[in-house]
Amino acid sequence: MQKSITALLALALAGAGLLALAQGDLQVKDTAPDRYVVQRGDTLWSIATKFLSDQWRWPEIWRMNQEQIRNPHNISPGDVLVLDRSVSPPQLRIADSGAGPGLGGAEGVKLLPRIYTQPLTSEAIPAISPRAIEPFLTQPLIIEEGGLDRAPRIIATEENRVNLGAGNVAYVSGFRGTDAPIWQIYRAGRALVDPDNQRTLGFEAVFLGTAEVTRSGEPATVQIVNSKKEISAGDRLIPAPPLTIPQYVPHAPSSAVRGRIIGLYDALATSVGGRDSIISINRGRRDGLEVGHVLAVYRNVVVYDQSDYLKSRDRSPVIQLPPERYGLAFVFRTFDSVSYALVMESSRPVQGGDIVQNP
Repeated sequence: MQKSITALLALALAGAGLLALAQGDLQVKDTAPDRYVVQRGDTLWSIATKFLSDQWRWPEIWRMNQEQIRNPHNISPGDVLVLDRSVSPPQLRIADSGAGPGLGGAEGVKLLPRIYTQPLTSEAIPAISPRAIEPFLTQPLIIEEGGLDRAPRIIATEENRVNLGAGNVAYVSGFRGTDAPIWQIYRAGRALVDPDNQRTLGFEAVFLGTAEVTRSGEPATVQIVNSKKEISAGDRLIPAPPLTIPQYVPHAPSSAVRGRIIGLYDALATSVGGRDSIISINRGRRDGLEVGHVLAVYRNVVVYDQSDYLKSRDRSPVIQLPPERYGLAFVFRTFDSVSYALVMESSRPVQGGDIVQNP
C-alpha cells in the first residue's frame, strides 16, 4: 500500500510542479457556490467547472503543490466541499463531517486540511470520466507498418463462417506456447498522415473484440468473448494487458506545443466530432507531450473580402483571420509521434486539420 501512496504523491507533485507555468491568475467564477455536495458521477473536471473559469486548473484550487497534499482523488460522493475565499487565490477544502447544521454559514464551517494516505477506492472521484477512455487505455491504438505481421492470427472459423461475434469459435495459429488466457483482436486500420507534411506516422489498430483460449495447440481454439465489430479470418491477436485507471493531474505543457488534429479515432461514418470524442494529434512524446497535458483547440478561419459587393465571390480576395479557440482536449495516451486526447469542451464540431496548442 505504501508504494501506491508514494507513486500517487509523486504523480501529484510532478504535475503540480508545472502548474506555475499556467498563464494568469486563477479565476474563480462569480457564480461559484460556497459549498458543494459531491454527487455520484462527478469528476474532478466537472466539479471544477462549477468553480473555475479554466476548469483544467483544478489542481491549483486544491493546492496540490503544497507540502501537505490534499489529494482530491480521495473525495467521495456525499463529501462537502467548501470554497475558502479568505485566502488568495481561493481554495477548495473538505468540510469536517462533524461541522454540524451550520455548515453552510461562515461560522459553522470547520476546515481540516488532510494528508491522504489511503489507497484509491471504487468510490473515489476520478479526474475525468473513466467510461470515456477505459476502452482506449489497454489498446495499442497505433501500430507501425507491418507491426501486426508476427502476431497470432485467425486462420479458420467454425463452420467456415465469414464473420464472427460473441460466442463463436475461431482457430488461431502462432501462439507459440504463450499462456495468456485472454487476447484482444485487431486489424490494421487507416494510415495516420501528418497534415503538415503528409508523412505517414503509423496506422490505427482497429479493436475488434476479445477472445479466450479454450484449447492450446497449433492451431489453438479460442472463443470470442465479446465483439465490437465483425471478426474474420486474417485478424490478429495481442495479449490483453491488465486494466489500470491512472489518476491524471492536468497541466499545461512546459514548452510551446503546436500541432494539428489528424482525425477522430475509428471515425468511418463521420468526419466531425464533439465533446467526448477521441482525437489523434500529430505530436507525441518526442515533441514533449505527456499524459495529463491540456491543449486548447483552434480553427483557422478563412473568409472572402465582402467589402466590395460588386465583386463575385470567386474574384474576392481571401483573408486569413486569427485562429478561433473553441475547445479543450485532455491528452491520455502518448506515442513517439502521435498522441490521443479526449475532447473535454467544444463549442463547435471538431474536425481533422484543426490546431491544438498550449491553453
